[in-house]
Amino acid sequence: MAVTAKQLTAPRLPALPLLALRRWLPYVGPAFLISVGYIDPGNWATDLQGGSQFGYMLLWVLLGANLVALLLQHLSAKLGIATGSSYPQVCRERLPRPLTIGLWVTAEAAAVFTDVAEFLGATLGFHLLFGLDMLPSALLTAVAVFVILGLYRFGFRAVEFAILTLVAVVGTAYVYEVGLVHPDWAGVALGTFIPRIGGSSLFIAMGILGATVMPHNLYLHSAVVLNRRKKDQQQNRYVIRASFMDTFAALNIAWLVNAAILIVAAGVFFGHGQVIDSIEQAHQTLIPVLGGAAGTVFALALLASGLASSTTATLAGQTIIEGFLKIRFALVLRRLITVVPAILVIAAGWDAFRVLVASQVALSIQLPFAIVPLVWLTSRQQVMGIHVNARWTTTLAIVVGAVILALNALLIVQMGLGGGNA
Repeated sequence: MAVTAKQLTAPRLPALPLLALRRWLPYVGPAFLISVGYIDPGNWATDLQGGSQFGYMLLWVLLGANLVALLLQHLSAKLGIATGSSYPQVCRERLPRPLTIGLWVTAEAAAVFTDVAEFLGATLGFHLLFGLDMLPSALLTAVAVFVILGLYRFGFRAVEFAILTLVAVVGTAYVYEVGLVHPDWAGVALGTFIPRIGGSSLFIAMGILGATVMPHNLYLHSAVVLNRRKKDQQQNRYVIRASFMDTFAALNIAWLVNAAILIVAAGVFFGHGQVIDSIEQAHQTLIPVLGGAAGTVFALALLASGLASSTTATLAGQTIIEGFLKIRFALVLRRLITVVPAILVIAAGWDAFRVLVASQVALSIQLPFAIVPLVWLTSRQQVMGIHVNARWTTTLAIVVGAVILALNALLIVQMGLGGGNA
């Protein structure tokens, strides 16, 4: 059969998706940097406790928290792209000075709680992987994070690549762990799509929410997207869409990792009637059930998670203090300041697991202070210009904020009545 000239010159259909993908790739990175905070050691603590104590029952909380995070992180990135400033900078420029100072205090508190959790996780990773004592492991963690931050001399992309590599380590490790567990997939589906909660599960559910939707990530995302921003606001329409796709991909990967952690905990610990109250206990219990390799992979993933998230927590802390107070602050100095509380916790011999869970509940209580100004600012045309929220977006964000406020109130009442436990 003869081939016509028209057939020879006709474009191939697959070229269109490839072209779109090639156009989107330069915008990939910021959300994956942010996603580290969604699979940090604080998440491990709440996921392990939730899975070991309640089986698959709280998987729906992870799904709901991921959807909330997707909306809020998108608003944060959009704010940065539309204004050319980070979220803390916009607060300083647009809000009354006393309110700005108050927001800075709550943001700093969140950053400290976050960094303690991240740092403890990496320290536990070194401790479990190499058998080192906690204090030497803490010092080794500090050095490792300084090394990662030192990659800045090669440009921001070098830091992004290092973080993406560590995220890949965590994800691969949990694909391996889930393969060993052979979960009850019907139970997984039921726990993911049928909401159930009651009694002490509220405390863990709030911990999961605080660990997933982290305040410092809302401040950081608006800053790390700035190097993708264009001068032309019409071009920024595409940048915002590309940023959303970046966020969608990164946060859904983080959700799958979180779900995998909880599923492994449910399959290994809940299935054997073992409630986990420490990461060390989780590591020790995994080995006789799944084998020594599973324990090593667990420790390696914890170390990768802690190092990556501790690095991004330092970046978030710098964004917060420079944005709210308009001062220059070296990353090294920021790292030194936030290391101190974590080392004090370790030196005092406090239970690292309980500190991790409690820190995530504290973050959840701080969330409204990060959410309310973000929703207000992104709904103001004077701030956002042509990128102002659609009415339905603002309505949805208000509903999300109201639900979080209500859950926080319930948690405080429960803890006041002695129903919660840290």
